[in-house]
Amino acid sequence: MARNKSRVVPFIILIITLGLLSGGAYLLYKDTDAPQITITPDNGFITFTTPITVNIDDVKSGLKAVKIVLTQGKKKTTLKEQTLPKGTFDYNQEIIIKKKQIKQGDFEIAVWAVDSSLAGFGSGNAIIARGNYTLDTIAPKITVQTSTHNLTQGGCALILYTLDETPMKTGVKSGDDFFPGYKQPNGEYACLFAMPFYSDVKTFNPVLIAEDAAKNKRTSTFWYHTNAKKYKHDNINISDRFLSTKMPQFESSFPGVTNPVDLFLKVNRELRVTNRAELRKLGLDTSPTFLFENRFLRLPNSASRASFGDRRTYLHNGKKIDNQTHLGIDLASTRHAPIPAANKGRIILAAQDFGIYGNAVIIDHGLGLQTLYSHLSQIDVAVGDVVDSGQIIGKTGATGMAGGDHLHYGVICSGIPVNPYEWWDATWIKNNITSKMDQPSN
Repeated sequence: MARNKSRVVPFIILIITLGLLSGGAYLLYKDTDAPQITITPDNGFITFTTPITVNIDDVKSGLKAVKIVLTQGKKKTTLKEQTLPKGTFDYNQEIIIKKKQIKQGDFEIAVWAVDSSLAGFGSGNAIIARGNYTLDTIAPKITVQTSTHNLTQGGCALILYTLDETPMKTGVKSGDDFFPGYKQPNGEYACLFAMPFYSDVKTFNPVLIAEDAAKNKRTSTFWYHTNAKKYKHDNINISDRFLSTKMPQFESSFPGVTNPVDLFLKVNRELRVTNRAELRKLGLDTSPTFLFENRFLRLPNSASRASFGDRRTYLHNGKKIDNQTHLGIDLASTRHAPIPAANKGRIILAAQDFGIYGNAVIIDHGLGLQTLYSHLSQIDVAVGDVVDSGQIIGKTGATGMAGGDHLHYGVICSGIPVNPYEWWDATWIKNNITSKMDQPSN
């Protein structure tokens, strides 16, 4: 009886083994799913430092072999060919194109993979994935067309230039400030840029930049001349009456701040920064060509109550509580005086509550040049409207942080406030802006 038992056990083990083998073979045969291939990126511009990542996986049978081939024109280069160890379920490879493998222009990466299944009479499931690219390692060429660029601290200048390819990004950069350039109908690029009021004449160093789709970047210097400007200083007394009248409208923006002076400081510092950041964003909502005609108008029969660039010290009960810079011109006329559009343009903001500016309108005049009208009591235009020079857009008021009825008028260059006086000067506009646009191309 023991002899029979010793024969039965190996037989049972054999049956189980054959069952497992046949089951495994059945699973390998029934696997009809090809491996999954992901190529990142799978298209676009490439340089010699751009990685192309290949990820392959097969969760059922496992991978058997892979092959990666680069094709450019009639030339084919095998970048990787490998038979993989049994039990390999995923494969990862990073490709960096080498100079000896390729020249500038279009090329293809083809990735082939086959799994270990018995599908196709034992040949396995195979798949090919392709990525199509352009090798571009040459930065755009910049040719400056204008020769004179005179700037006064807080003012603007216009530069014209050409590029030998279409850029992804181009314009003038100075420190952290960037002023986009815009392609003109004649093929040139025009960039209106500023020497911000906070610039140091000694360190101000604007450069032209052009970056293509492959992120090749070129910078170019150009001739410019700068003039320093000294701005005056004012003391502004903040009365308790002003605080009790003006601060309640800002309470919802700073919940929990109940002290009027603390709330004033929140508004004067934090909300002011927020509003200026919004001006930067609005600066990109612009026409690629100038919309204005001739010099800019000012509020008729008005007197200047505060100027651009005034350094302000705020006092409460004789104690200094804050410092800020006034970045527009306050114009006082009759109460609720009609406000004319300073020049032709498109309305990009018509807001009932634009932070410190209260009810405000912004008109775009092209190339990032915009005019701001704030503290309005009434707005007579809507976003998208095209207005003519002199068209009434609203009425003066005392909304926002205004202490009395007036117009805070500002000029903005790609989101950065600049001196409005330049744009009221027809001679300055002709010498620095329009004469350049009219000059023949080289």
